[in-house]
Amino acid sequence: MDNKNLIKLALEAKEFSYAPYSSFNVGAALLCRDGKVFTGCNVESASYGATNCAERTALFKAVSEGERDFASIAVVGSKAGEICKGVTAPCGICRQALYEFCGDDLKVILVSESEAVIEITLGELFPYGFGPKNLS
Repeated sequence: MDNKNLIKLALEAKEFSYAPYSSFNVGAALLCRDGKVFTGCNVESASYGATNCAERTALFKAVSEGERDFASIAVVGSKAGEICKGVTAPCGICRQALYEFCGDDLKVILVSESEAVIEITLGELFPYGFGPKNLS
């Protein structure tokens, strides 16, 4: 799957966002190496700690269905009703969760709705990440 289609799926996932507290909607599309795609949106809770980000929603859906080999993830976010001019990068918790399964080489595609795209690796986004290799 090309980046354009992965981004389209992330944008579609953003539409399902439940963000009544921040009004910031995020969508993600995670591409497995075998071509399967898992999407996610952010889901907020009145108990803020129970909130889940779009990237982890997509990752946890994939892992819960047995997937463990990932190629890339596209992430897009914006304030409700607005067009985001900057990119939305995964938060620290999402970076850690992605690192657990993807390591340094995961391609991260950061998209603004004004067409700006940044393509970076998870290793560049999360240098010196702590993961399973650190525990062996």
